[in-house]
Amino acid sequence: MSLRDGLLRSRFFIKLKSWEYWPFGIIQFPVILYFAWLSLRARSLLFFSASNPGITMGGMFGESKFDVLDKIPSRYVPKTVRIRASTTGEDAVKTITREGFHFPVILKPDLGERGFMVERINDENDVGEYISRVRCDFLVQELVNLPLEFGIFYTRFPHKSEGKVTSVVMKEMLTVVGNGRSSLQELILKLDRARLQWPILQNKFDGRLSEVPVSGKRIELVSIGNHCLGTTFLDGSHLINDRLSSTFDSISKQIPGFYFGRFDLRCGSVEDLYEGKIQIMELNGCGAEPAHIYHPGYSLRKAVAVLFRHWRNIFIIANENKKRGTPYVSLKDAMQHYKKFKAATSAS
Repeated sequence: MSLRDGLLRSRFFIKLKSWEYWPFGIIQFPVILYFAWLSLRARSLLFFSASNPGITMGGMFGESKFDVLDKIPSRYVPKTVRIRASTTGEDAVKTITREGFHFPVILKPDLGERGFMVERINDENDVGEYISRVRCDFLVQELVNLPLEFGIFYTRFPHKSEGKVTSVVMKEMLTVVGNGRSSLQELILKLDRARLQWPILQNKFDGRLSEVPVSGKRIELVSIGNHCLGTTFLDGSHLINDRLSSTFDSISKQIPGFYFGRFDLRCGSVEDLYEGKIQIMELNGCGAEPAHIYHPGYSLRKAVAVLFRHWRNIFIIANENKKRGTPYVSLKDAMQHYKKFKAATSAS
């Protein structure tokens, strides 16, 4: 590989040419200015906290994932239990066994963001290692093996009797396909999206990197559907119709105090999605993004316009809820939630 090709294939240039990898502050700068204007209109920097009265801070930060899942009818949620941070690895394994889980399982912090420490745990030894790093209560969740993963964004204005789906993102897991010639390491480094995850993948597949997968063999590198972990987010807007909106309107109305947010779920087929035959791994409130904007090639101008509409909807919903008696969270309470949240999500 020439010096020029090496530079163009470097992690820096891969990120530079695709805005989806740019630093958060650059993409969000115009949105922050719009947020400031909405805050002036609301006379509160924390107006978003009233967007979902049933979720702490409206779901912007500091909410318990377990408490949110507990509000959803159980038939839509995989088995999930919460384990306290003070629990030892041995006691955690006993709890996992007693509750009827079978490895592999998913472990995730009860407070978290953007896939932080969401991990597939394959055996008892991995549980102890995970506990040594987690800083807060964490969840054990049944691994959902259904083939399709979506993020479904739902919006309902309090003055309206019905809500609708406003965004659909389809998630394509980070995968390489063998050609019978290249080693696993070579396949990873040839794929830009995988190359960005190289430090993690190098450790995860240590001992297998020299293997040469047979032609056509698909190897899933990351099983967690998160953009920052290499998952490709695809715009599924073509799936939005009255049937999909009706299904998620029915589910959402069964969740107390919920008006605005994204269901991260798996299902067996698109038809199952329309019928509500789904398993919801997480429900994120106003802090969630309409993640279809990260579709490769989606223009930055269009993405910013979507985020402006997103924040306008938060403002309208929060303002209406305030008029109905839901106060904005005080600055003091917000700081307490934020400190707890940052302590939980800081690197161990």
